Amino acid sequence: MPKHRLSEDEAALLRQLREARRRRRVDSSPKAVVPLTPGQRVADSVAATMGSWRFILIQTALLIVWVGLNVTAYVQRWDPYPFILLNLFLSMLAAIQAPVIMMSQNRQDTKDRLRSELDFDVNRRAESEIQALSRKLNLVIDKIGDVEDLVRDSSGAKR
Repeated sequence: MPKHRLSEDEAALLRQLREARRRRRVDSSPKAVVPLTPGQRVADSVAATMGSWRFILIQTALLIVWVGLNVTAYVQRWDPYPFILLNLFLSMLAAIQAPVIMMSQNRQDTKDRLRSELDFDVNRRAESEIQALSRKLNLVIDKIGDVEDLVRDSSGAKR
């Protein structure tokens, strides 16, 4: 049975995929894994903590307690209405929290981009394989048609 010959496009795509596989193998080896810097670890943990319902509920409870104590305190109000000190604390928290969360999101975006590139390579490879299988299936169908014609011709000649 003759082997299927690759077209120039298929051969070029196959070379690209092999090279990408080699690069991924090198990039994903344990030696190539770059450990996170302390800042990156802090950014990830801050984003994970401050993006949770637990943090939101605790912060809400603390704000309610802060406002309640300052509104109902008869003797010592350390931050009377309009709660300027509370606003200062919340502004500082937001000023520190936002860039740290953005650093973590940037790292996640990089990871997602690499994953999508890998998915794209896999999809291209699958498409190439499906096209090759489709061509082979068409060849088989043509051969079956030829065999049917031969059987018809031979049965017609016997009559």
